[in-house]
Amino acid sequence: MLPPSDPALADRIRACRICADRFARTETRHAPRPVAWFQPGARILIAGQAPGARVQESGQPFTDPSGDRLRDWLQMGVDTFYDRSRVAIVPMAFCFPGYDAKGADLPPPKICAETWRADVLQALGRPRLTVLVGGHAHKWHLGPQKSVTDTVCNWRSHAPALFALPHPSWRNTGWLRRNPWFERNLLPVLRQAVQKALHD
Repeated sequence: MLPPSDPALADRIRACRICADRFARTETRHAPRPVAWFQPGARILIAGQAPGARVQESGQPFTDPSGDRLRDWLQMGVDTFYDRSRVAIVPMAFCFPGYDAKGADLPPPKICAETWRADVLQALGRPRLTVLVGGHAHKWHLGPQKSVTDTVCNWRSHAPALFALPHPSWRNTGWLRRNPWFERNLLPVLRQAVQKALHD
């Protein structure tokens, strides 16, 4: 384990190439480009899934419609969202995993979290608020879950220090329509927790 004060941890992650062969075999045949966006002392941890194709190009997390929706859920401006001293964005895999033969997103490679996640969480210390985005983050932080819906439905059992959210992808627009309680009941409490974590 690296000591929490190691300033080179993000640089080490950005230099990681352990999945180069794996990515070369995907339909996208892309090279690794780890997106490490955190620093010790951040007040909020956003634990996502993996960068998408647009983030692979930009080198900055959530620079896509999913990011727009997530920032709306959090009611957080762009400047705050990308302020690493306040918000750590730590996905389950730091690189875009690529697409399969049908054009679907591949899951985040487990080797990434196995290699880096414990060191990153140790370096972050104890964020005031943790936001889990998507099923992969739910399982890693909370253990085996029945489903994303069940996990999100049970949000009160973890709030206000932790919230489990569905992924903000456009693919979940139907889920949001079928579950209006998410926006009606969960989001107002989440937004209060965000403001408290940032300003108290």
